[in-house]
Amino acid sequence: MKIYHRNIRIFSLILALILQLQLVACGGSGTNNTNKDFPVVVFSDVHFDPFYDLSLFEALNAADAGQWAGIFQTSLIKAPSVWGADTNYPLLALALSSIKQNLGTSPLIIFTGDILGHYLPQQFYQKINGTSKPRNDADVAAMKAFTDKTVAFFMKQVRSSFGNIPVMFAVGNSDSYTGLGPDSSFLSDTAELYYTNFVNGTVDHQTFLDTFTSGGYYSAELPGTDLMVIGLNTYEFSPFFGDTTYSAVTAELAWFDLTLASAQARGKKVWLLMHVPPGADKYSTAQSIDANGHITTATMMWNQDYQTHFLQILSKYPDTITLTLAAHTHMDEYRILPSSDVLEITPAIAPYFGNNPAFRVFTFSHDTYKPVDYRSLNYDLATNPEQFDSYYTFSAAYSMQGLLNNSLAQLYPALLTDNAKQTLYRGHYFSGHNYSIPVTNTFNPITNTNWPVYWCGIGNMGEAEIVACVNSY
Repeated sequence: MKIYHRNIRIFSLILALILQLQLVACGGSGTNNTNKDFPVVVFSDVHFDPFYDLSLFEALNAADAGQWAGIFQTSLIKAPSVWGADTNYPLLALALSSIKQNLGTSPLIIFTGDILGHYLPQQFYQKINGTSKPRNDADVAAMKAFTDKTVAFFMKQVRSSFGNIPVMFAVGNSDSYTGLGPDSSFLSDTAELYYTNFVNGTVDHQTFLDTFTSGGYYSAELPGTDLMVIGLNTYEFSPFFGDTTYSAVTAELAWFDLTLASAQARGKKVWLLMHVPPGADKYSTAQSIDANGHITTATMMWNQDYQTHFLQILSKYPDTITLTLAAHTHMDEYRILPSSDVLEITPAIAPYFGNNPAFRVFTFSHDTYKPVDYRSLNYDLATNPEQFDSYYTFSAAYSMQGLLNNSLAQLYPALLTDNAKQTLYRGHYFSGHNYSIPVTNTFNPITNTNWPVYWCGIGNMGEAEIVACVNSY
């Protein structure tokens, strides 16, 4: 054990030097502000589906995670996933290859959750016993072992693609043994995988285990920088759970408050990562619009008491958090919090909700750790190109310069009055999926009728405010 921790300390020192050299190198040979900028790749919602080729299941179930890539490569299915499906191996390989090509001098990678395919545990039971439920404890143990191997396989693919770059992350709602949010058993069983393969020694081992196993959250301070990354578990904030998660959420928010206080006192800047964002579930809310374009309620992502408490904490630490990221909706969108923090939502790799696969490369100021721009890359499932292509760059598409959060705040009212920008935003939302192209599943695109829900959901976080905004649009 002493040798293990000594090796971790040595690795941390080496990592600190690497990060410092990368941040210095990010300047390139440019002048003015650009010589202090550096890129960071952000991707999310992979939802890897190990069942996409059922002929491989028995081999996968019998093999170690390290053998899975070779098994997948024997599949006769070579095309990437289609709209309405989770990510298969061909799409995963394409995504990781494209991310690697666009890393540049990125000193870290950000993954905002959902490694596992939708309802993976239920699918596993269906494969072994013909129902979506276990018959006995042996079925449960087999499911857990297969789930763990799926997580390990994904992480091995990430590591083999990106080398030793730390991967800062948030746990997703599908990352569990239930398919309904990170349960305590999953967190305990996978904690070492996340620590070894993702955060990669950037936080004390026991400190990480203490918070991650208790609630799926953690903080890490990148060596040689003034940057702290906080990864929250926000799925337990969902109204789906009622009051059953009250004590867990209270403990997590108390820890969050103390961690931000420590960061502020020590002059740290914070990047805040979460999976499920606060505010409305825009897609579900848009389905409830009546003939007049009005709604009586809005479907909310979080329990409103938890959301209020969270927002109160943010308001105590202005200028400490320089980046706020979420995912879960699978769409290219953002939200403006009452604290003036702008929450960026990363589009998904999985085309499960009719979106094209996509990811982003953010550009950050070396001096402030604030984002100044981002580039979106997508994979057009209508044409199946050889790789992800550059889709749009925010500053060029919307003709806006300066700090990204300021630009996004200015874009919000412009989306109401500028038809050209609104059209761009509506197209970008699904990462370029053209809904005139027939698909197997029925999806609901943004229309003139439901657009007020999508617009109001950017700048209004409370249910009453969203309903009032939509009905007065």
